[in-house]
Amino acid sequence: MTESSTTSPRRAAIIVNPSKPVDFDVKGLVARHSVENGWGEPIWLETTKEDPGVGQAKEALAKGADIVIAAGGDGTVRCVAEVLAGGETPMGLLPLGTGNLLARNLGMDVTDFDGAMAGALAGTERKIDVVRARRDNKEQVFLVMAGVGYDATIMADTNSDLKDKVGWLAYVDAGIRNLPGKPVKASVVIDGKTVSQRGVRSVMVGNCGKVQGNLEIFPDAKVDDGLLDIAVLAPHHGKLGWLSVLAGIIGKGKTKDTAVEYFQGKSVEILLESDEDYQLDGDHEGEGKHVLMTVDPGALTIRM
Repeated sequence: MTESSTTSPRRAAIIVNPSKPVDFDVKGLVARHSVENGWGEPIWLETTKEDPGVGQAKEALAKGADIVIAAGGDGTVRCVAEVLAGGETPMGLLPLGTGNLLARNLGMDVTDFDGAMAGALAGTERKIDVVRARRDNKEQVFLVMAGVGYDATIMADTNSDLKDKVGWLAYVDAGIRNLPGKPVKASVVIDGKTVSQRGVRSVMVGNCGKVQGNLEIFPDAKVDDGLLDIAVLAPHHGKLGWLSVLAGIIGKGKTKDTAVEYFQGKSVEILLESDEDYQLDGDHEGEGKHVLMTVDPGALTIRM
């Protein structure tokens, strides 16, 4: 081994979503922190509509990146994590998205970009769970939350221009517009045991607890507990049916009302009578009626 190879500085790869509007110099921020921490020239990789992060993460590893920093929203983070999960290279977060839900659930200040960069290059590491979701023989991962039904329809129907203008409130607009709808018959199987067979509007699976607006959907969820948290939403009939769901969420599932049922397990299989919208970490991924999700404990290293 040559002397230069033993003293070559560490390099960070930045995978950035160029479509995210930002009001500061991201490249300048990354370059400054790299110099201040004694790192080499950053590897700069931009996502595209056709490849929102998976290919870029593979390229980063091929170029020998010592850390891969996802600079974007939860969709960019998820795609980078899909490549890094199960490996040794840590991931950093530069939260530039609308929700930034993983960063929020990890306790990051999503407005402190200097702190995010400093943490990625010189912070402490922790391992978090990754959830592997298989639908129609296609496996993907998610880190925050996934679902079939109403919650995924919201993601599919959110106006992107409105999201750029008002942020997460755009999801509220889509949610209100899609409140009417019919339940679909569903079977929910957790760790091989059927726990629910009924008409539902949504089945949500969480690795973290909080969503937009700091609303806590899964009160017992921890990103490193090796468990999935499952919520089955089945509003009562009539115009006030969704109030029973809201009451169940606010009551953290401790009431006798069955509009919201909570479960935990290491795997969940969702079987629907018909195709329903499907989302992973806020990205609409099409439709499906059979999804299997399993937790991969401690599979991803985060430096922050």
